Amino acid sequence: MRTAVYAGSFDPPTNGHLWMIQRGLELFDRLIVAIGNNPQKTYSFSVERRMEMLEASTPSSERLTIAHFDNRYLVDYAKRMNATYILRGIRSPNDYEYERVMRHINSDMAPEIDTVFLMPPRDIAELSSSMIKGLIGPLAQSPVLRTLMKASWGIFTLPMAFIFFLPSFCFSSNLRLRVMSPP
Repeated sequence: MRTAVYAGSFDPPTNGHLWMIQRGLELFDRLIVAIGNNPQKTYSFSVERRMEMLEASTPSSERLTIAHFDNRYLVDYAKRMNATYILRGIRSPNDYEYERVMRHINSDMAPEIDTVFLMPPRDIAELSSSMIKGLIGPLAQSPVLRTLMKASWGIFTLPMAFIFFLPSFCFSSNLRLRVMSPP
């Protein structure tokens, strides 16, 4: 069985993350989407909330597991999960350089685990979780937007009365636009 781990902070999940998950399900028999929790980083959402957003944004599948791990190297987590692949997304030359170095380090630590790189389409590759938090929603996935709109960040609370035009990720076809009104 080909098992892969796709890890990230998913703070919040983006359409790029969801594209990677869809492709991971197409390529592997089992996909573990793992939220890495680094105690030295500050997150906007708890691990539990990030798991809820991922579960609400992904298809129900026996082949898909949403999990989290703390204070552990990704390659060690992959070994513990009996994965033989690590799935990584590359959006830019900077991502590539970082991931290339990590691939070699991971290979030194666990030569039995291969890293697979995918590059999302340009229309979703330009976005990061940090950018989504800055934009607050025009490009966020609807379950993620609902969570963002309920959140309060520092000096402002997100408005609840706006209608957003959102690209909604659809697992049976490509991206499509739909109108969403906040809860």
